[in-house]
Amino acid sequence: MSASAFRYQARPDRNVELREQIHALAIRHKRYGVGMIHLKLRQAGWPVNYKRVERLYQEAKLQVRRRKRKKVPVGDRQPLFRPTSANQVWSMDFVFDRTGEGRVLKCLTIVDDATHEAVAVEVERAISGNGVARVLDRLALRRGLPLVIRSDNGKEFCGKAMVKWGHERGVVLRLIEPGKPNQNAYIESFNGRLRDECLNEHWFQNVLHARTVIETWRREYNEERPKKALGGLTPAAYAKRMAKIGYPNPGL
Repeated sequence: MSASAFRYQARPDRNVELREQIHALAIRHKRYGVGMIHLKLRQAGWPVNYKRVERLYQEAKLQVRRRKRKKVPVGDRQPLFRPTSANQVWSMDFVFDRTGEGRVLKCLTIVDDATHEAVAVEVERAISGNGVARVLDRLALRRGLPLVIRSDNGKEFCGKAMVKWGHERGVVLRLIEPGKPNQNAYIESFNGRLRDECLNEHWFQNVLHARTVIETWRREYNEERPKKALGGLTPAAYAKRMAKIGYPNPGL
């Protein structure tokens, strides 16, 4: 045995507290991967690099299992330009789930394309075109209305009620081509996060329970969840920054 090996004394683990933080975040946010865990740590003031977090994350075997998705044919892609300020373009869509007794939940999701904010997630058993119009009028009192609203060709979005509402409010209703969800990519991306991190992680007893859980998740998404596309900022923080200095570069 060499002298250096004989005299060697193991150093104490300096990552104990960091391991606990990583484990706590992984338990709270079960669908967050190592990238989101790293952003949450930096958000909390931990001066730690990505490789260190990745190593400890893998040692703890916290990797998120990927859910299998059905393969669908890829359609012709078209450029989707990003607005330069809030309330220019909103995207709308529906997401469906069920409560414990098997009854349907219909969630109207609305996203601001510029700031990535979840403007609203309205949860009901059924929502008609008139119901969509009422939700938008309620949002107008708190936030104002956009210039353009993008949606698919669902009857709730292109029926008489919404056409009349858009004409009276001066809002352009822009419909994507049938079977081309990639033309509404911002809301599709948000719906995927909502499904993966909220709907699939909870069992809803009734509509009231679903509204409470989903609204809590929506606020956390806007105010606490950092996004790589926004340079690690939350949508709420990015919206404030955009309002102050105009259209910022997310990479700065």
